[in-house]
Amino acid sequence: MILSVLVPFAASLLLAVAGARIGRRLPPATATRLLTAACLTTALATGFVLAVVGFVLLAPLPVFAAAGHWSLAAVRDDDPLPPGAGLLPLGLVAVLLAAAVRRAAGIGRDLAMAERACRRLGPAPAGLVVLHDDHPDAYALPGLSGRIVVSTAMLRALPADERRVLLAHEGSHLRHRHHVYTQLADLAGAANPLLRGTARAVRLAAERWADEDAAASTGDRLTTARALARAGLARAGAPPAAVRARGVLAATDTGLAHRARALLDPPPRRRPALTGALAALVVVTATAAVTTEHLTERRFEHARSGYAHSSYARSVDATIGMRAAPSWSMRTSTTSPGHR
Repeated sequence: MILSVLVPFAASLLLAVAGARIGRRLPPATATRLLTAACLTTALATGFVLAVVGFVLLAPLPVFAAAGHWSLAAVRDDDPLPPGAGLLPLGLVAVLLAAAVRRAAGIGRDLAMAERACRRLGPAPAGLVVLHDDHPDAYALPGLSGRIVVSTAMLRALPADERRVLLAHEGSHLRHRHHVYTQLADLAGAANPLLRGTARAVRLAAERWADEDAAASTGDRLTTARALARAGLARAGAPPAAVRARGVLAATDTGLAHRARALLDPPPRRRPALTGALAALVVVTATAAVTTEHLTERRFEHARSGYAHSSYARSVDATIGMRAAPSWSMRTSTTSPGHR
């Protein structure tokens, strides 16, 4: 059981160390999907294993053993830690669960705000909305239908071919629902702080995915890199804009330098070995959590069986003692001095 318990923590450490590097080496679409799956699986498995460890450590306390009807000897199973140590993992689970719930509520609010913003913007051809604004900006606004929002200042800052790149980039965000991947990864990072770096790698991979879609739609990787660089410079050199709706995805927000360099290289090639290794990590982590649950269930079934057996043995001993009591009493009475 110790090995299956340690696997999710090892996976968390591995993703903390290598998640960003894996995201840069894999094709962006593959990296976005697999890293999101790895984050979710690892966060869930880690939380579950911590809860199981806390429960198993607290189980030998007499109050829990009596309530659960399990044998103390069987449930202890030579655990080196005292039962009170179970409060630490359970307390950690409570803190991480609260952080995850708070982040989930934030995601819900962000999506509701984005949907309300889409409704205020009203219907738009091809989902494109042009705002009359002196601040250069462009972003994808998630919602049931979604919107691509571009300011007039951003359109003026780019030539026609680079405008097409920008619109293709934001359209890719909406078409592939990239906000779902980034928000799920952020949720996993809230539940397991070791995964926050990998959650940032998911956001970068989603932006690179949109970059590659834009380059494929225009057929010109150099123009795509130039459009991203020009849009980023235009937005950086302008005064601060009004507050956006939260949860948006913008071409100029994440890792522009790295993404521009990637676009100057040939399209990313598939890496079957690395893809297979990451997929195997997801499977192994999930399997470890299931194995932990199975071994724990067997342990407590054995403990309940031991408790039932010991209860039966005590009842048999009590019955034999009650049956033997009268004959012993008679022998005592016949041999007592008062009856001689």
